[in-house]
Amino acid sequence: MPTFFFDRWLSPSEWEQAVRITVTDGRIVDAIPNATRESGDEHHAIALPGLPNLHSHAFQRGMAGLAEHAEGSVDSFWTWREAMYRFVDRLTPDDLHAIAAMAQVEMLEGGFTRVGEFHYLHHAPDGTPYADPAAMAVALAAAAGETGIGLTLLPVYYAQSGFGGAAPTHGQRRFVYGLDGFARLLDASISAVSPLPDAVVGVAPHSLRAVTPTDLATLPTLTTGPVHIHVAEQMKEVDDCIAWSGARPVEWLLDHADVDPRWCLVHATHMTEIETERAARTGAVAGLCPITEANLGDGIFPAVEWQAAGGRFGIGSDSNMLIDATEELRLLDYGQRLTRRVRNPLAGRGSSGARLYRDALAGGTQALAAPGDAADFMTLDPNHPALVGRDGDALLDALVFAAGRGAIDGVWRRGRQVVAGGRHVSRDRIAERYRVTLSRLLA
Repeated sequence: MPTFFFDRWLSPSEWEQAVRITVTDGRIVDAIPNATRESGDEHHAIALPGLPNLHSHAFQRGMAGLAEHAEGSVDSFWTWREAMYRFVDRLTPDDLHAIAAMAQVEMLEGGFTRVGEFHYLHHAPDGTPYADPAAMAVALAAAAGETGIGLTLLPVYYAQSGFGGAAPTHGQRRFVYGLDGFARLLDASISAVSPLPDAVVGVAPHSLRAVTPTDLATLPTLTTGPVHIHVAEQMKEVDDCIAWSGARPVEWLLDHADVDPRWCLVHATHMTEIETERAARTGAVAGLCPITEANLGDGIFPAVEWQAAGGRFGIGSDSNMLIDATEELRLLDYGQRLTRRVRNPLAGRGSSGARLYRDALAGGTQALAAPGDAADFMTLDPNHPALVGRDGDALLDALVFAAGRGAIDGVWRRGRQVVAGGRHVSRDRIAERYRVTLSRLLA
């Protein structure tokens, strides 16, 4: 029964001093402030809960930087997608394991302690199902078991290539399922993650353009877990949805689905004021991925309006172009500053860093159905130059805006240390396997 003593600890509501924490079976069973340090306690100066990464496509870590050459006179999300299809063509389950483990190592080192894996790479390279329909999910679970990260697996349902039932393209052949096959995939996915402590399985209709209205109504009934969907990421998607239905994507979704706090609306970049207010009232979480959204030229989420409407949000690493929890928060905030030409637009009357961190923690925990008492936390280096002389919320301001992941010294998952001195305990071995895998794939 490990015990920890933190000089300063960020609880869900406030900073607490001299906190003694007891962990049993990976969960925090006691957190006593103003306590006395006892013999055998592991001591650290500053500790805070790890952040949930609510949206990841792990395999895309292997193509980071490979699509930064313009394809023709106008490069876009849609040309990037073709590059992604070319990369995904060659991946085996072993390849996915190697790439996902490397991504998860970087997530843990960067402050993420649980990942929501929006998993749509299901079939063999020729599009035929594996003998085990969850072979790729088994690879993701094996990576999580190796790295120690918490896993919320979100098997993706993908049935068409565009609004109105357009047939899937050749590049989508590894993603496509019908409802009966997908139900079997869900069962197999539950088995795949069963060896992992506190793993969760939800469901993910890929997007309104990739599922039929009938299937969208059925999918949430197949699980009691979270429901995630891409929506309104690109203006072309908005225009195509209007051409198909006469409504914008978020508008259509709210009119035709029972969106509630189980749901995570990933990106939701392009919303009107009315859509923003309606979506916020459902209690759904907005899944924001500012690094990827910037890289793909998606646009900037209306975070100030969402916040004013009482909306909840979490952050994700999405394409895993760059994996850094603090950078996601910083870019989210800076996007609002740049478009509005003001400072601290999301702070309310307090600290920007604290508001961003606490809101992303609460929203991500909800979106991933993560256990709230898991002993998932990180410690900060009190001697980092950006943290010197700071206390309370000023520590979070310094972490998000001045220090970044370089201030993260240690990370624990379920009370077990997985990052020490800023490095994952298995980084060298996992990184070497990743190098061998990528060298072969990109030869």
